[in-house]
Amino acid sequence: MKKHLLLLLLTAGLFACKKKKTEIPVITTPDYKKAESLLNVKPDSAFYYFNKVATSASDSLLIARAYNRMAAIQSDAGDYFGSQETLLASLKYLDEQKEKDFYCLSADYNELGGTSLSLKNYDAALDYYNHTLKFTKDSGFKQICLNNKALVYQKKRDYPRAIEIYDSIIININKGKNDKKEYARVLSNRARTKWLQDSAYQAGPELLTALQIRKDSQDYWGQNASYAHLSDYYAHVHPDSALIYANKMYAIARHLNSPDDELEALQKLMLLGPPQQFQQYFTRYQYLSDSIQTARNTAKNQFALIRYDAEKNKAENLKLQKENSEKRVQIIKQYVVIGGVIGLMIFAAIVAAGWYRKRKQQLEWETQNRIREHQLKTSQKVHDVVANGLYRIMTEVEYQPEIEKESLLDKIDLMYKRSRNISYELSEPSAEDFQTEITRLLKSFATDTTKVSTVVKDEIHWDRMKDQAKREVEYILQELMVNMRKHSSASNVVIRFEQSGNQASIHYADDGVGLPSEYSPGNGLTNTGNRIRNINGKITFDTNLKKGLKIQISFPIS
Repeated sequence: MKKHLLLLLLTAGLFACKKKKTEIPVITTPDYKKAESLLNVKPDSAFYYFNKVATSASDSLLIARAYNRMAAIQSDAGDYFGSQETLLASLKYLDEQKEKDFYCLSADYNELGGTSLSLKNYDAALDYYNHTLKFTKDSGFKQICLNNKALVYQKKRDYPRAIEIYDSIIININKGKNDKKEYARVLSNRARTKWLQDSAYQAGPELLTALQIRKDSQDYWGQNASYAHLSDYYAHVHPDSALIYANKMYAIARHLNSPDDELEALQKLMLLGPPQQFQQYFTRYQYLSDSIQTARNTAKNQFALIRYDAEKNKAENLKLQKENSEKRVQIIKQYVVIGGVIGLMIFAAIVAAGWYRKRKQQLEWETQNRIREHQLKTSQKVHDVVANGLYRIMTEVEYQPEIEKESLLDKIDLMYKRSRNISYELSEPSAEDFQTEITRLLKSFATDTTKVSTVVKDEIHWDRMKDQAKREVEYILQELMVNMRKHSSASNVVIRFEQSGNQASIHYADDGVGLPSEYSPGNGLTNTGNRIRNINGKITFDTNLKKGLKIQISFPIS
């Protein structure tokens, strides 16, 4: 239902910005109209044209609307942090004292509420939804916002407040026009919330009533939500019924071409279905999950490149305009002063122009190479610092019986500082006791089913290595442990450290599934190979084992 929620928020945002358009006219441009025509067909192309409007238009409200559309596209693609950044840019062009800006203000805050909800930042989501209600005049959009607000309280397990909001929405619906779709949505959400509050609550009749209304009105997205609620409700009391509704959700999710809902349905089928079908569901789930993640990562990179190219072209155009202006002034002065040698000056100008074009092409080629190198380096750092760091924290949180808040905050703060340093090319000093630091890193990947042991056969003289080299060793070990957790299914992992002369060795061994014969390294292990070369080391994989994996890493100390 995740994609359904994003589509609902996008629709609400568009509705809020367009409401009473005849009363408050907004200037549009050909690029803006073209972007809107591509919004539901080619979102990436729509993003490109909205970005052109945002970076070139003079009307502040039009710029804010363009940023709002861009943020909705990013949110739908799963780029929640990028969406929030774009929404904050939109808010800079709006004035909370001007009524003509209220509709886009409500759209921006509603979208910020949705991204915060998706990121599980519930307090921020509530604050944004309260701002949305402050600037919303339309009663229908208010009900949508209130339903979103109630959902946040449900996620926070503050069920009484969520139920109170649902009750108020139903009262308003009954007083106003008979909106069956809205009534069914609120009825189903309220019944689910009451059941979550009290597992003995008989939510079945209300859930089935909501489903029937949605069937009668051919509300397929609503039916998808109803089947999810019914499957969850019957999971423990009537597993057969729960399986039926899970299958119906799976069918309608595929009909709607909603991969997120299909993933949710597959999770239910793996839990409820017969054991012989588990592998089938799991294979489809893994394939779909990887495809979604790949598509979203591609979209995030594409959005960033579109904005980067726009800024780069704008800067280059300004530079060329300045250079051309200066050149024209120079030519005029020379023409006035040395009128008798016009032919010579023209020849010199032609030669200079040819040299300028050649030099410009060379500079552009060098600039593009530097950009590509910087992007590759930044991508490697983001993978090691943010992705693997976050995965390490997730692993510790998942398998620790009790979570120490201060310790968790310290780790998140460290990852935050490291991620900030990426853009500044800063390198942080390593801990004085580096062996203890990396031992703690390795131990953090231990779980109830995976034992991680470290052995120091001969103590390595880490103090002879530079901080950057030690940090490379840390990222290499982190990448190996992340790959172990994701792919090996190992029960025991042993890492042994030893030093012989000026050469340090790290031996890794596990009893997992090992490497398949057709295995090719992904981005993570490719980065690992690059890092090992950076410290003049080498890595060796033992592929002759029937089970498990052995890896040897060696590198000079100084």
